[in-house]
Amino acid sequence: MIETTRLVRDLVSLPSVNPFRADIPADITLEHRVTAYLDKFFRGLGVPYERQPVAPQRENIVARLTIPGAKRTLLLEAHQDTVPIDGMIVEPFGAKIEGNKLYGRGSCDIKGGMSSMLACFARLVREKPKGCCNIIMACSVDEENTKLGVMEMAKHVRADFAVVAEPTSLNIVHAHKGVVRWHMTTTGRSCHSSSPEKGINAIYRMGRLLVGIEQYSAHLRTTTSDPLLGPATLSVGGIEGGVSVNTVPDRCRIAIDRRVVLGEKPGNAPGLLLSFLVDKAGIDFPVEMGETWICDPALSPQGSEEIQKLLGTAIDAERGSHRVHAVPYGTDAATLAWAGIPSVIFGPGDIAKAHTIDEWVPLDEVETASNILYRLACSIG
Repeated sequence: MIETTRLVRDLVSLPSVNPFRADIPADITLEHRVTAYLDKFFRGLGVPYERQPVAPQRENIVARLTIPGAKRTLLLEAHQDTVPIDGMIVEPFGAKIEGNKLYGRGSCDIKGGMSSMLACFARLVREKPKGCCNIIMACSVDEENTKLGVMEMAKHVRADFAVVAEPTSLNIVHAHKGVVRWHMTTTGRSCHSSSPEKGINAIYRMGRLLVGIEQYSAHLRTTTSDPLLGPATLSVGGIEGGVSVNTVPDRCRIAIDRRVVLGEKPGNAPGLLLSFLVDKAGIDFPVEMGETWICDPALSPQGSEEIQKLLGTAIDAERGSHRVHAVPYGTDAATLAWAGIPSVIFGPGDIAKAHTIDEWVPLDEVETASNILYRLACSIG
């Protein structure tokens, strides 16, 4: 079996679901099974590696290959976690192969890409080709939720360039929007539902707040935009409130997802929304603004021109052509770039298959991606 296929099959069979919600079974959440597999993989290669504790049962793992005489270092980074498995119509951890497709949660996002990087890393360890650069192979935790892993990693890892694994159909992503997420809460006064006039209904207040947020979302799209990334956006992705149907609720909470474009300061996003709600939407009751649990800037193409060119040359040598483009979603590349490492995104698979009920990755692309990354490492020196 081709090494890349064996790796992606093994990795998909190991559950590593990000614990977005408390109702996800514990036996499929967290990354520790994948981390243990990677520990054994790197130990078998005989390379130095370290595990970086991030949270209970959640560790980054970082391995290094030092080439005598090499002057520059390439970081290959992939995340270990996946989204939940709700509604899947294929066995989430079965790693079933049909023809050129391997099915299962994380196959496309991003255990196929991780496998490409691991196979490339192992080949470089075995062959130590002349002219190769130093390599750091890093696998982070918690990319799909709060990005705790890459934030910890960025404190310790230094490199000249980074390639971050995400499904790009073997093309190069050089820019993407940033993301800010936080909670907003309306408060009221609870009472028995038979006399609702004696209380203040926090859900009713939230209804008014949501109308204002929808107005702000439309306002953003027409006033805040970037020629490369398009408009800034805002979405409400969750709501919770009330304790029982016969009690007027005293709290209601929503989760906000705000996508920022180049030139915006992510930390300003909550305050800008609140100002609009008060000044333009007529919100005249208290609103609690929670702390942001993710606050990533947009990824700029500026500064990564050399790695774009080098990776593009490697892709063309394997496939004949490639394209360089921006995407709306976020990745670990923004955090690494913010830490001073010029970063691009690259990997096998189509982003349209990520997080889907029948997620799959093309096995030939996983192998081709590994060959491209090998060419890239040999071209940096």
